[in-house]
Amino acid sequence: EDMAEDTLIGVYEGRPTGINGTYVLWIQGETEDDWQGFDGTNVLRFLNHSDLPNAEFDGRVLYAIRSISKNEEVTFDYGQWFDADE
Repeated sequence: EDMAEDTLIGVYEGRPTGINGTYVLWIQGETEDDWQGFDGTNVLRFLNHSDLPNAEFDGRVLYAIRSISKNEEVTFDYGQWFDADE
């Protein structure tokens, strides 16, 4: 179904980890050097990157940042260290 802006899409579930991997979501803590990884275990681990995303994480909680159509892929920006060409 269609989702309105600010709709809660889901929570990224997974075990805490300090090792990077394919399905690890990194969340910045209180300082610039404070990062916590979560090795994804639910369907949110399959989200793809977009430079023009339609969703955004607030911690491990994913929200729509604009209206998303029923058949539109949900995407988010992997962050400033992501390089799609690597």
